Amino acid sequence: MVMRDVVRIDEAKCDGCGLCVGACVEGAIALVDGKARLVSESHCDGLGACLGRCPQGAITVEPGEAAPFDEAAVVRRPIPAAGGFAACPGSRAVSFAAPDPTPGPDAAGRPSALRHWPVQLHLLAPAAPCFQGADVLLAADCVAYAVGDFHRDHLAGRSLAIACPKLDTRQDVYLEKLVAMIDEANIASLTVMVMEVPCCGGLVQLARLAAARASRRVPVEVVVAGIRGDIVRDDAESPTPRAFRGVSLPRLG
Repeated sequence: MVMRDVVRIDEAKCDGCGLCVGACVEGAIALVDGKARLVSESHCDGLGACLGRCPQGAITVEPGEAAPFDEAAVVRRPIPAAGGFAACPGSRAVSFAAPDPTPGPDAAGRPSALRHWPVQLHLLAPAAPCFQGADVLLAADCVAYAVGDFHRDHLAGRSLAIACPKLDTRQDVYLEKLVAMIDEANIASLTVMVMEVPCCGGLVQLARLAAARASRRVPVEVVVAGIRGDIVRDDAESPTPRAFRGVSLPRLG
């Protein structure tokens, strides 16, 4: 047994929905008698990818005595067949080597600036290595489709999290993760990139609320993209962009 972070599940809160089972790519969680259970401590890496998938808030990551994480056993574990609550290999945390910044001879040869996977904020663990001391880009889902040189001009050199302030649920989890990135991962800066439409204002306010609640202070910059891909930048301490004034933060909790 060693002292490390490991997932804990409050069975009294668990309603047996099984969403956490699919989120745990290591196969550490299973449904037993209608409740989610941590069935293998050695398969739990403690990063908490399952946290954002629990609608009841029944999952926490806590330090304590646990079996060491057995990465080799996880790699050898067969992926369950389709059907039921299978672990999704597409959610496994992966860090990439720094991309080659040299552009290719044509658009098809332009390198990606993405440095890690996954990127959706519900699937990200704030303590993941890709966020330690990093400059973080929190981008609304639509931004990369509107801005032609998103990778080259905005993503390069940053760790990415994406979210939709209009359609995503459980944004209280987003707030907790952003605070954890600031206080626990010690991120260096937070850039929020959104579209110049009113619903995106929620993401700006969410980031600023997280920065206000965190015990550390980090610069927060807002980058606003028009629907044709043009850019309006705000300074780190500038007022809320005109398009977002009067927009209320989505109710959290």
